[in-house]
Amino acid sequence: MSRLPVIVGFGGVNPAGRSSSHHAYRRLVIDSLSSSDAGRTYAALAAMMQLRDEDMDEPLKQHILDHTLVRKIESNLFDPDDILVHKSARLNASAEPITFTVKKNQLPDQIPEDWSISEAEGTVQVTVPDGLDVLFRDSRQSEVNSAGQLPSGFKPDSLYQSRSHPRGLQLTVYGASDAINSLGIPWDEIRARVPADQMAVYASSAMGQLDDNGTGNMLRASLMGKRVSSRNCALGLAEMTADFINAYILGSVGSTGANVGACATFLYNLRQGIADIRSGKFRVVMVGASEAPITPEVIDGYKTMGALATDEELNKLDGITSGTDHRRACRPFSNNCGFTLAEASQFVILFDDELALETGANVHGSVADVFINADGFKKSIPGPGIGNYVTMGKAAGIIRSILGEDALKHRSYIQAHGTGTPQNRVTESHIFSEIARAFGIEDWPVAAIKSYLGHSLATASGDQIATTLGAWAHGIIPGIQTVSQIADDVHQSHLNFLLEHHEIDPAKMDAALINSKGFGGNNATAVILSPTVTRDMLTQKHGASALKEHASRNEAVQASCADYDEAAINGGNGTIYNFGVGVVEGDELTLSDRAISIPGQTLDINLSVENPYQDMT
Repeated sequence: MSRLPVIVGFGGVNPAGRSSSHHAYRRLVIDSLSSSDAGRTYAALAAMMQLRDEDMDEPLKQHILDHTLVRKIESNLFDPDDILVHKSARLNASAEPITFTVKKNQLPDQIPEDWSISEAEGTVQVTVPDGLDVLFRDSRQSEVNSAGQLPSGFKPDSLYQSRSHPRGLQLTVYGASDAINSLGIPWDEIRARVPADQMAVYASSAMGQLDDNGTGNMLRASLMGKRVSSRNCALGLAEMTADFINAYILGSVGSTGANVGACATFLYNLRQGIADIRSGKFRVVMVGASEAPITPEVIDGYKTMGALATDEELNKLDGITSGTDHRRACRPFSNNCGFTLAEASQFVILFDDELALETGANVHGSVADVFINADGFKKSIPGPGIGNYVTMGKAAGIIRSILGEDALKHRSYIQAHGTGTPQNRVTESHIFSEIARAFGIEDWPVAAIKSYLGHSLATASGDQIATTLGAWAHGIIPGIQTVSQIADDVHQSHLNFLLEHHEIDPAKMDAALINSKGFGGNNATAVILSPTVTRDMLTQKHGASALKEHASRNEAVQASCADYDEAAINGGNGTIYNFGVGVVEGDELTLSDRAISIPGQTLDINLSVENPYQDMT
């Protein structure tokens, strides 16, 4: 019997704000919303930005707009105008040897042979006869000054006992908590229905935690005259995103993993999650990613590759010499010069279809499939290849198989990778155009939300999915509003690039293709089915009476979701962080050859494992 992975909850945070209740999505189309919907999203952002106590007048609304989405890099993480560097130099002795004094405990452990040292009161005097290699403390200005930053004033480390956690893990705690709260169903109720070994968490970052509280400090501490912290190495690992959820949020002993596929990382995790649901061995899966790459070193790395939009290149595009338009730094499928880094954390919660109905869970949509293919032989490892033709072709094929030709041709659209680089605009548009031609599709709608949010690397596909769910809730696909025209070298045949917000009937837009093209040949495309299609499929399998009962149960779930949203808007802190809570040691387990009973878990773990090779044994 087939099992459908139903999206029953989602949450997180990105430059547009909190994801649950579609607030981050609504920030993208806030100019097209009703006054009540827009007002609630302004209020939600004000609460995040520590502005809740101020009157919601027009100047405050403008402040909120100006301090969300892609914008000029602010100074909360680092000062882009004063980045610490060291410049190497050689001091040469003139007529006299070089002499200087220093505290004894500041001497190097390995003293050069040509140094003469004499002790003075509280210090030592060092004489160097010939010359001295030194590093001068210096600073530089960043050539890249645009980024997709979280809303100004939002401080995830203040919401729980963060204990010098790397920023990416701070975002994980917030984002995963938001997703769990968005369920509207107490997690203990889920644990009472589902054994611990039938739950799973798949989440990661693409680059690990590279700031001063993670790998960043471990790599450069000795060069900065500092010490490595005992936390730096462990907390810098990419799989810590999932580890933190298991250890401090859910207390999960189920399956876990951290799939990494560059910019397609979220979809790699999603594929493992839906495979678990469809196998029948798992009933609940949390999937996600977190990334906090806005550091001077990461920016410098991508800039040196020629991948990021610098101020100078943006000014050239606009024909100006100053006053860079940082808001429009990311310009997918138009005349552009590079992508824009962003920070974000996104999570979705999947139930199998039976559990979704049993619990009255929200039905935000479902995942038809995720396709992943490599590029084959390549010249440049970060360059694009042929794998994305395969993933997009399979994605179109699965829509045709499930929903039919008409749905594929007239009731689907693409959430493009759309990074804003000259190479991406040509290669990705060619893929879309060729797949549309092959399947007989005309005017296939194409959206590209990195124009608002920037590129959050591992989390980027999560941003695309959250936006897609919002479009079904509100009937508006965000347009690519940072551009006024499509570049001449972009392939437009059979495509409709949405430069303005595009209104849809949610009941008549059946599927969305979430596309991702990652460095190294990590290509992935997911197909998300609409809430309407998902309910139709549930009705086909379970019957109309089961859906009627689900609707009745769902009333309480929706009320709980509304309560969480209202509390968050009013400044409530829903962050979940269970440090040292409910820790179970091995000698507390009850073991037999049939089951393991864990204190605090309602249901035992069954050890009677079915033979998967009955035809061979």
